[in-house]
Amino acid sequence: MRKRAEQIDETRRRIVEAAVRLHGELGPAGTTISGIAEAAGVTRVTVYRHFPDDAALFAACSAHWSSMQQGPDPDRWASVADPVERLRTGLADLYRFYREGEGMLTGVYRDRATLPEPVRQALDDDHRQFRRLLLDPFCLAGATRRRVRGLIGHAVSFWTWRSLCVDEGLSNRAAVDAMSALILEAAGHGDPAGARS
Repeated sequence: MRKRAEQIDETRRRIVEAAVRLHGELGPAGTTISGIAEAAGVTRVTVYRHFPDDAALFAACSAHWSSMQQGPDPDRWASVADPVERLRTGLADLYRFYREGEGMLTGVYRDRATLPEPVRQALDDDHRQFRRLLLDPFCLAGATRRRVRGLIGHAVSFWTWRSLCVDEGLSNRAAVDAMSALILEAAGHGDPAGARS
């Protein structure tokens, strides 16, 4: 029985690794059960036996991929009281994660509409948490708060990082400086990039 359990675990691992590889190469929308089965060396029926729906398969893939990444650490950001320092700490941490996971994250965010609802909800929840953590220490109100909230929401977006750092070739630090300067000007805090040059 132990050998049988080991074989089941090994088959599951091969399926998950194949799915993660294909998600990274083709994106979730371009990844089919047939493609996963072929890459894992199993049948479609075997894939469905281990993962009866897309949500179960995607959850296993996400857990496997995440276990190999150093994700962002919002708890560390929250421990920074100064709003300027928290903003820079959070953006630097996010942009590091985006750069390290750029291949997979591009496909995931591009194919967002095809993802299972719990995954889309988790992406939205993360975005809201990141935005809230970076906005809260500014203690702003009214139109200024709405404007800064929008800019921070834009800054924490994967697509903003990708536009600045992949499409335009900026370093992570230059992107953090640019977004921080924009946000801090809107918040009435001066120029952080100049202060750190």
